[in-house]
Amino acid sequence: MTATRFFLVAAALAAATPALAQQAATVTVATTDTAGRAAPAMATLPDTQPTKAKAQSRVPRYIAAPIEIQHMRAPDQRGINVFESPKEAGAAYTGFKLAIGGAFAQQFQNLTHENAALLKSGKDAAGKDVNLNALIPIGSGFNNATANIYFNAQLARGIRVAVETYASARHHQESWIKDGYFLIDGSPIENALLDKIMEVATLKVGHFEINYGDQHFRRSDNGQALYNPFVGNFIIDAFTTEIGAEAYLRKDGYIGMLGMTGGEVHGQVTAPGQRGPGYLAKVGFDKQLGSDVRVRLTGSMYKKDRSANNTLTSGDRAGSRYYDVLENVTSTETANAWSGAVQSGMKNMVTAFVANPFVKVGGAEFFGNVETMTGAASNEVQRRTLRQLVGEGLYRFAGNKLYVGGRYNTVNGQLAGIRNDITVKRSQVGGGWFVTPNVLSKIEFVRQNYEAFPTSDIRAGGKFQGFMVEGVVAF
Repeated sequence: MTATRFFLVAAALAAATPALAQQAATVTVATTDTAGRAAPAMATLPDTQPTKAKAQSRVPRYIAAPIEIQHMRAPDQRGINVFESPKEAGAAYTGFKLAIGGAFAQQFQNLTHENAALLKSGKDAAGKDVNLNALIPIGSGFNNATANIYFNAQLARGIRVAVETYASARHHQESWIKDGYFLIDGSPIENALLDKIMEVATLKVGHFEINYGDQHFRRSDNGQALYNPFVGNFIIDAFTTEIGAEAYLRKDGYIGMLGMTGGEVHGQVTAPGQRGPGYLAKVGFDKQLGSDVRVRLTGSMYKKDRSANNTLTSGDRAGSRYYDVLENVTSTETANAWSGAVQSGMKNMVTAFVANPFVKVGGAEFFGNVETMTGAASNEVQRRTLRQLVGEGLYRFAGNKLYVGGRYNTVNGQLAGIRNDITVKRSQVGGGWFVTPNVLSKIEFVRQNYEAFPTSDIRAGGKFQGFMVEGVVAF
């Protein structure tokens, strides 16, 4: 690494996590409790270094913000390894409350890319002859910062409303509302039967991030990248927001969910013959086996029979973390905000299944993703199938302040316009440091290879690799 690059990486860390200048004292953080339960409050210890004045030594270096909204996943380190919003209230109901939070992330990127695609003649925006399979030159630098803003209001006991905004994103640099919904875990009226039902039932209604699979609870969501131990998401990033409802039953660590949505990211009433509802289901369990062992296993299904524009694998309006990789010389910053990702193109119909095992033993964690999806676009005669496998291992230590880990991700199957099956492979290794429970610095080395693409495709013989540094703040 050149001296210039070393300086830039150091600057990225310093800019993204200003708290690096002064280390926090020991902070014990319980990132999980048992299945679906909110993590306990953080314990803080005073600074006892003998060189400090006695008055200063009694002041904790970090005090966690209290959680005052019921059934809410904490935006900081307490929210790690929490999946569905906790069934336990997590806070006493004392009347209406409004909580405002935020999260932002900044990356330093040092990636290189190459391909072996044949010449493909075309013209750029200025009408100049260019090779459309030539890759855009990229180098080291900072990506634009991304940011989220959260509003959560406690309307009644067990009932809250949430609104999340992308204040700045790669694909939408303007402010953009991600979702807004009601989460109902309590009866709004005094009724013994309803109160008994709501002890195990949850209802989510509105425009929200659909609960397909478990990976969407561990991914980077624009500025909120603190839950993701790595910088990039999966190659096929199954994430979208839709309008509808999900109903849950949860008891003794077991979970069942059924949902129905409009099946598209936008509400539409036109072209009714081209549109139909989307259906969701999830079953599984999440058990704490003793104090150090937790086991979770879920299976999810998503089905959509007809749609003008289904976005199960293209609904992330924030875009990919790997900027401009394998993009051609005519690309602009937002021309393909999902560079490095694979989208299914199944915009008309799709049936998808995914199983997600999660095991935590002490500081060691394993998360898996076994996924298959079959479908087509409206102009395709036959359905195609794509399969995705992911294995992820982590080890957290030093009181959960540090972690190291690796992830291996493969995608295999059929893409539109390509007769043979293609394969994409990605390896990620890295680690992170929680400077405080709401400030995270992480680094990863990533390598991705594209195999069996036709020579006329820009991804033929494609590869990108290098390292990413990211700083995250969430509160």
